[in-house]
Amino acid sequence: MIDRDQTLCYCNNLSIEEIVTCIKEYHIDTLDELLEQDGCRMGDKCELCREEGYNNDGYSLAMLLALVKQKRL
Repeated sequence: MIDRDQTLCYCNNLSIEEIVTCIKEYHIDTLDELLEQDGCRMGDKCELCREEGYNNDGYSLAMLLALVKQKRL
C-alpha cells in the first residue's frame, strides 16, 4: 500500500497525496502537462521525482500519474 503522506517531490516539499490532488484538480493526463502546470510546482529543480524517484524506490511522478489514470489512487 502506498503511504500517501510520503514526500515525493523533495525540492518542493510535496507529498504523494498533494501531488495526486493536483493531478485530479487540474485534469492532468501527461507528465509534460504535470511539469508545466502552474497550480503546484513540482519536478522543476532536482528532477529526481520525475521518473526514477528521489529514493530510487519506484515512487515517481510518472508512476502516480499512471495510477491516477487507472483510478487506483
